[in-house]
Amino acid sequence: MTKLNWGLIGTGVIAHEMADALLRANGTVYAATAPNQERLAAFAKDKHVAHTYATADELLADPAVDVVYIATPHTFHYQYIKQALLAGKHVFAEKAITVSAAQFDEVQALAKEKHLILTEGLTLLHMPIYQRVHQLIADGGIGEVKMVQVNFGSLKDYDPTNRFFNKSLAGGALYDIGGYATAFARQFLSSQPNVSLSSVKFFETGVDEMSGIILKTPEQQMAVMALSMRAKQPKRGVISGTKGYIEIENYPRATAAKVTYTADAHATTEETLTAGDANDALVYEVRDMQRYVAAGHDDGQLAMSGDVSHIMDSVRNGWGLEF
Repeated sequence: MTKLNWGLIGTGVIAHEMADALLRANGTVYAATAPNQERLAAFAKDKHVAHTYATADELLADPAVDVVYIATPHTFHYQYIKQALLAGKHVFAEKAITVSAAQFDEVQALAKEKHLILTEGLTLLHMPIYQRVHQLIADGGIGEVKMVQVNFGSLKDYDPTNRFFNKSLAGGALYDIGGYATAFARQFLSSQPNVSLSSVKFFETGVDEMSGIILKTPEQQMAVMALSMRAKQPKRGVISGTKGYIEIENYPRATAAKVTYTADAHATTEETLTAGDANDALVYEVRDMQRYVAAGHDDGQLAMSGDVSHIMDSVRNGWGLEF
């Protein structure tokens, strides 16, 4: 595997996880930057970062940086993605990749123009179990896919000042956890949904606290999603077809899928598919990103992120929610 020099923008919780993944995959973290210099120094010491920079501009000016990893709050992603692409760097941005479809379309076009790889950090698009699930569906194992159901609920502490509930930082369930649910649903639908219906409960800060979302494709497939920020739900996805259904627990970092075959109404059978290790979720992301760079294409991952971005944009616009 080609090893590349990664430069990290941000030193929060997910950046710590990514640094650990880079140490495992590459043996080193090349560079990092963050506004808080004290935290940056502690991060660099803890993660054995080779180079630190006071600003993102300085990091992007380093010709040895191959890939820029963006782990800032959502509202800063667009700015840093553009800066990194214009500096000639490949970009791996945490979800949500941008806070609007218009922003996404712009950076997607820029990446194409610059012949650079731009990828979003949605772990489920990199977990090995999904290769087995997609193959089973392609082989007709559960017949024609009719419906996808997917839940994601977290119980965040009541704190209106936290970024999770901060409207200026694109807080709320849809942009914090909804990307996972939307990506899960979209990957098992034959085409981009053209119908979106939803209902939302807003938190006191004006962000979405919880919602129910229904999507429908031109082929009449449906997806039903439930998201919540103040009520825990299982991270559970179900793909239902004419001959069976597949249940995937903890789907963002899943390693198993339970298949129930229902073609015979009198004798259903079950099997469990397994692949991968949840502890390696970000290592799979690193390896895939470096493979994309080496190959010069991303296996359609950015197009999937684009579909997700446009779905979430449609839902948010239906609520009248603006960031």
